[in-house]
Amino acid sequence: MEKITVGQKQTLTVKRIAEFGAFLGFEQSTEVVLLPKKQVPEGTKDGDRITVFIYRDSEDRLIATVREPLVMAGGLAYLQVKAVTKIGAFLDWGLDKDLFLPYKEMEGSLKAQDGILVYVYTDKSGRLSATMKVYDRLKAAQPGEFVKDETFRGYVYRMNPDVGVFVAVEKDGAYYYGLIPKPQVFRTYRPGEAVEGRIIRVRADGKLDLSVREKAYRQIEADAAAVLKKIDEYDGELPFSDNASPEIIRRELNMSKNGFKKAIGHLYKEEIVEIGKNFVRRLK
Repeated sequence: MEKITVGQKQTLTVKRIAEFGAFLGFEQSTEVVLLPKKQVPEGTKDGDRITVFIYRDSEDRLIATVREPLVMAGGLAYLQVKAVTKIGAFLDWGLDKDLFLPYKEMEGSLKAQDGILVYVYTDKSGRLSATMKVYDRLKAAQPGEFVKDETFRGYVYRMNPDVGVFVAVEKDGAYYYGLIPKPQVFRTYRPGEAVEGRIIRVRADGKLDLSVREKAYRQIEADAAAVLKKIDEYDGELPFSDNASPEIIRRELNMSKNGFKKAIGHLYKEEIVEIGKNFVRRLK
């Protein structure tokens, strides 16, 4: 026998209409759920069929809505944080009652207005909740779905300083395993941050290695422009050169030491800068 299921859309039959709404259920079942009066379509009568989404109200009672949530149980979605409390965060998922993200299911610190990628599940009490721990919910790419140097867009969901930045790569409404490997990480990322770049490798297990940097010949031009901008911020003379530590270069320019050396080398050949032991000076 079919059952009313929390977190899913179901087409139910109007069993009876009351002053405060319509009671819906499956034809061969006595189980019913309330669709509040303000959401009951005009002219509804007993026996009509209505497609609704099932969740729990603020008093933990089953409730139906004709409104479309941004995500259902078993799905992934990028949602906005409405509020953060000591017990967790509350997310906007398109319904009157916010979706709860328990503190233990959070990754990193959050604040109101942040956007984050979450998976929606039904907890042991039958309530809908969200988790930022989405790794096991992502897909492995199948042969031909992605190719090297293809552009991507995705969302950061975890950072590991020894491994890199984990990204859920979005394509055609699905999310795939992605990683910006440690050697490709030149700045700090935050959970939920949207990132774009290119795929540098499709692994045999279907996981994707990513880079937010252009191919070398294009990246040199972008890095050179970044160096010139930083020189201008220092009134025409950068107070370090290519003998500076990788940490200083990454902190100041969000690039590797090798990328910095290639950029100033390019600018030197173009006679745009002068390079000293402890400076890079703009000439024009």
